[in-house]
Amino acid sequence: MLNFIDHPGPKDYPPLIIAHGLFGSGRNWGVIAKRLSDTRRVIAVDHRNHGSSPWFQSHSYHDLAQDLKDVIAHIGAPCDVMGHSMGGKAAMVLAITDPDLVARLCIADIAPVAYGHDQTQFIKAMQSVDFSNVKSRAEVREQLGLSIDDAGLRDFFVQSVDIEHRRWRLNLDILEKEMPKILGFPDTKGHFEKKTLFLSGGNSSYVLP
Repeated sequence: MLNFIDHPGPKDYPPLIIAHGLFGSGRNWGVIAKRLSDTRRVIAVDHRNHGSSPWFQSHSYHDLAQDLKDVIAHIGAPCDVMGHSMGGKAAMVLAITDPDLVARLCIADIAPVAYGHDQTQFIKAMQSVDFSNVKSRAEVREQLGLSIDDAGLRDFFVQSVDIEHRRWRLNLDILEKEMPKILGFPDTKGHFEKKTLFLSGGNSSYVLP
């Protein structure tokens, strides 16, 4: 089963599952999850091939939806589910295929469509990091600066560095192989007719009018 961070909270509302985006982890949502746990239990998962969750040879949205289904079965259904980016697509597939497990759905900055935003350049940048003498995330950040200009992206990526074992907490080879699936969206039959909220950043290019 997926690794997850459990933020206990009152039982007045269904538990909230938070599904992070590509190259992220449940820890990215720590501050928000803790605040939301004032009113409910919040579960922030690490998707497969991310964070402290197991690594697998496949990374389809049906895989990710099944992983979320297993977590919900463990903590008790139904749950509210909030997904960002890749996690949003996984949440939508879950809601379509197993609507009884999802009480309400919140999708952040993604739509159920295929995208042309290639992410493999970031995988190449992370694969190029030489961990042989790395002692801090700052050193990894410096190496990433050779190929990634955006400081915010560098700061985001180094959150997935395992300094103790001098490696990434990301299964980069599989994520690269499965990138067409990650950028796409499966042809999934079904309907989800419960309350659903789509959120989009004002300058986002992922959800357009």
